[in-house]
Amino acid sequence: MKAYKYNYKQQVQILTILLFILVFIAGCSSTKYIESYQSIVKKVKIDSIDKAFEEQAYNYVQKDIRASEGLGINIGIYNIFNTKNGKYKTSNIKPLGSPPPILDSNLVEISRVQIEKYLKSKGFFMAKVKSEIEVKDKKAKLRFVAEQGPAFFVNKISYEIPDSTIKTLYLSNKKSFTHLREGMQYDEDSLSYEREQIYQVMRQNGYYDFVRPYVRYAPDSNQNNSKVSVKLIIDNPIDSSLKHKVYTIGETNIIIAPNSDGFTDSLKLNDRSFRGIRYTDLSKRFRRNPITRYDFIREGEIYDIRKETLTYDRLYELNVFKNVKIDYTKAKDSSNKVEPVIMLIPQKRMSNRIEGEIPFNSGTVGFTLSNTYTNNNFLRGAEKFQFQVKGGLQSRIGSGQSIFRDIYQRDFSVSASLTVPRLMVPFAIPMMGKNGMPYTTFSSSYLYALQKDITVRRIFINSISYDWVETKSKLHSLTPLNFEYRFGSVLIDTLDKSDIDKYNSNKEIFEKNSYNIKLLGRKDFTLGVKYAYSLNADKLLENRSFIYFKGNIDLAGNLLQLASSISGNKHDPKNGDYATIFGLPFNQYVRPEVDIRWYKKLGGDKQFIARINGGVGYAYGNSIAIPFEKLFYAGGSSGVRAWQARTLGPGNYNREVITSVEARNSSYGIDQLGQMRIEANLEYRYMLISKLFGGKLKGATFIDMGNVWNISAGNPQPETYFKIKELGKQIAIGAGMGFRYDVQFFVFRFDLGLKVKDPQFKGSEQWVISKFLNGASDFKNNYYLTHNPDRYRFMQYNFGIGMPF
Repeated sequence: MKAYKYNYKQQVQILTILLFILVFIAGCSSTKYIESYQSIVKKVKIDSIDKAFEEQAYNYVQKDIRASEGLGINIGIYNIFNTKNGKYKTSNIKPLGSPPPILDSNLVEISRVQIEKYLKSKGFFMAKVKSEIEVKDKKAKLRFVAEQGPAFFVNKISYEIPDSTIKTLYLSNKKSFTHLREGMQYDEDSLSYEREQIYQVMRQNGYYDFVRPYVRYAPDSNQNNSKVSVKLIIDNPIDSSLKHKVYTIGETNIIIAPNSDGFTDSLKLNDRSFRGIRYTDLSKRFRRNPITRYDFIREGEIYDIRKETLTYDRLYELNVFKNVKIDYTKAKDSSNKVEPVIMLIPQKRMSNRIEGEIPFNSGTVGFTLSNTYTNNNFLRGAEKFQFQVKGGLQSRIGSGQSIFRDIYQRDFSVSASLTVPRLMVPFAIPMMGKNGMPYTTFSSSYLYALQKDITVRRIFINSISYDWVETKSKLHSLTPLNFEYRFGSVLIDTLDKSDIDKYNSNKEIFEKNSYNIKLLGRKDFTLGVKYAYSLNADKLLENRSFIYFKGNIDLAGNLLQLASSISGNKHDPKNGDYATIFGLPFNQYVRPEVDIRWYKKLGGDKQFIARINGGVGYAYGNSIAIPFEKLFYAGGSSGVRAWQARTLGPGNYNREVITSVEARNSSYGIDQLGQMRIEANLEYRYMLISKLFGGKLKGATFIDMGNVWNISAGNPQPETYFKIKELGKQIAIGAGMGFRYDVQFFVFRFDLGLKVKDPQFKGSEQWVISKFLNGASDFKNNYYLTHNPDRYRFMQYNFGIGMPF
């Protein structure tokens, strides 16, 4: 059976390599599918253009004649599925890969003209661009050569704004946004930006009828001295006798459709109006205040497009309307008043979602199945109620055994939450929701977890959380009340002592892993607060350059400790004497964690990411150890990917110290946790196939480093503790590559990590990459002799949904 498995893996590897070679050859040999008079563009070059404009100028080269990226893989995929009888298909084209860029002289000329226009728009009024084509063996090289000429600079800015009120408004706001300054190089993008900002300023200050074409420019260039003067003109309305008019807001109509099908031909509006809003709910499903709370277009105020946009955003974010439309009608009794009409179409109220997941990698397999019921308008105020039941198990695989013969972990949970779209606090918050939708969440959950032959854990958690937005990029989350009650039992303690053999086979778990076993079996509770802050989370799916930061802190037990001290309750946790509430000891600890990332765009679809993640859990006061669930682990699909989750560390820990096979098997997954974690990742992302079954296939190469450590007393293994002088010997290093299949709403991910440096060994033996390259079989056999049933795996593969970070 083992031999068969080995051959199967070899076959998969060989087939993968052959497929890659086939695709590569198909891409390289694409010239054989074109007509004799055709050529494929292999290279496009733009000469004699300033570096600052070169990348943008290249974007004006027509896409159909741009040289293919990705080592020809895109073309190779296209050729495999879209050729027949040695020719490209003309019908029934499959959207896989990209067609080869076939030379087209018309597209070359269009590209040349567009590049020339682009240079002139950047102030090179005398620019000339010529194209050169070189063809050899059906392969073409394109070269666009530019004669930029001198750059023209703005030496004078004048204004023609007949409406003095408009002129004053523009000049008073100009300083905060303008790109148009004397001495700047002429740039039409800057002029367009100025026009857009003027439009926004006017629409923010009551000018409802103001449109962009009112703003225009009259540049006057003198080619002898490379100077240009610019006149900015803001026209009056077509009837020059009239000036631009400022509008105020009249009564608002908010109308909710009867159902998700939309509005009927006739509408009967509410007879009553309250505080400037006539609220008509034809569906009879929504209370008034939760909806009108996020209407920021208020009666009596001047028209402001920002408040219109804000109302759009928040009403959509309530997640109960599938369509939001805001129109205005001019009041019949006034020449300068507009009355908003907000029309809302509700979406489906309830849903039920069944999800399954198979956590599968080279060492374990399992499944998780969940059912989630959601009601998006639970109390008729856009409250979201969710009820979830979830269960799963995890099994170790190998040695030709049945997949579920060695189930070492079972989990079950049930949870409920109610999310209210506002901050429920005993004081008023002006302009609630101005920067983003705030939420108050009440949640409760129960978790049951069984570790085979060791423990049963039961956790009951209740919390209240507030989430709000400072700006679009700055998010806050505060949990002022977090209550956790955990009661576990150690199964080994309940063994019949007369069963000497079974008891002794598991006794070693206590001797080598007493720290974690005690935490698993402890009965206690936690009362604390949590806070989290993130920066630039809204940019994570964008290919751009930015810094991402997320920090959170979990603080527990301080108020209870203060109350205990005031009451004169003396205790000594080091001797097992804990302060108690209702007969149960309470936890006291602090657990901060930070995640910092640098995203760098490298042009096109290429991006580089550097990340460092660290956290520490420190117990004090009434505790000598943080709760088991608060411990850190290393490895996994979002950490050091060459290791399976919970199989790295802590420190230089080696499972060889557990001499019993049964004990080593039983403690799998709980003996390699720590109170501190440091991980760092470097990842380079790039496009592989731009079209693949309706999605995009992207690639990644990465290097991961990190580990977990113990810092508090109580663990019997000294090699698990963090030592700054030994840090270089305690860091694990892995490298690898991966694929990301992006289908717009989901990213399916596969990563293959290779161990480079493994801290469980000593000295030069840590550089296991040398064993992988030479003598891997002997190394793995020797490892199995001392670590049975663990097997050493140089490579670790992980499947996941979403990006790792």
